[in-house]
Amino acid sequence: MSTIKPGTSGKAPVARKAVRFGFLLVALGFGGWAVASQWDAVVAGFARLSWPLLAASLIGVVAALLCAMMTWRTLLADLGSPLPLRPAAKVFFVGQLGKYIPGAVWPVLAQMEMGRDLGVPRPRSAAAFFLMMPIQLASGLLVTLATLGWDRFGWLLLLVPVLLVLLEPKVINGLIGFGLRKLKREPLERRLTRRGMLTALGWALAGWISYGVHLYFIVPQSGLLFAIGAFALSWSLGIMSFVVPAGAGVREVVMVGVLSPVMPSGPAIAVALSSRIVIIIGDLICAGMAGIAARRDSV
Repeated sequence: MSTIKPGTSGKAPVARKAVRFGFLLVALGFGGWAVASQWDAVVAGFARLSWPLLAASLIGVVAALLCAMMTWRTLLADLGSPLPLRPAAKVFFVGQLGKYIPGAVWPVLAQMEMGRDLGVPRPRSAAAFFLMMPIQLASGLLVTLATLGWDRFGWLLLLVPVLLVLLEPKVINGLIGFGLRKLKREPLERRLTRRGMLTALGWALAGWISYGVHLYFIVPQSGLLFAIGAFALSWSLGIMSFVVPAGAGVREVVMVGVLSPVMPSGPAIAVALSSRIVIIIGDLICAGMAGIAARRDSV
């Protein structure tokens, strides 16, 4: 029987938390320095934004968030737990607020607990949550290649084959089964199907288009296709930096770099910050409306 030395059991989690917080502080520090160093240009960039366009941008964000919820709901149904629209929206949107808390586990824990109240087994909720990451990454990188051009971002092709393999239902089912065995959990009652995966990918692609519309209303001079690709790339790289809450700082840095061909860095920073603010408002609106709708159904 193996023994654990006293005082060592909590060192690894503490170290991981320290790395996450340290990375977050560094990202926010550099972000603050970038804003302060070009303050006048950033303020001028904000001044060029109009409230009607920001309102239209918010509508695009809400549409994109609804597509993300449908992606998750499709996966959950394919795994054997179809949920009505309103309860599914509550579980997804309220749970997603956990992404703003340091650490990557809070959204999935919230969705697992709320889903259990609706009869969804915890492993199934976790599987649907984690399956969204390769779907969003693969579709986002493919959208980037299709809209921003192969000449600038051809290096993304190196990642696409790996992600496409991870989107193969046989591979995914094998990985899920392996993980559940390692955790000494019962296997999933139903396996992911190709039809379910393709449907989820369709919703993910619709989400990228909606996010692109959101960015286009903030920076219309970029053109719609460019806006779709710029947001898909910045968000995808933000997903990959899971050590910080909701990709804080990473997505903005990438977006400023991608926007550099169409505007100076000062206005680009204003666009990136405006996009972040609009998305946060969209998250809060969706969570609030989903909670109210679900409560009305239960009355």
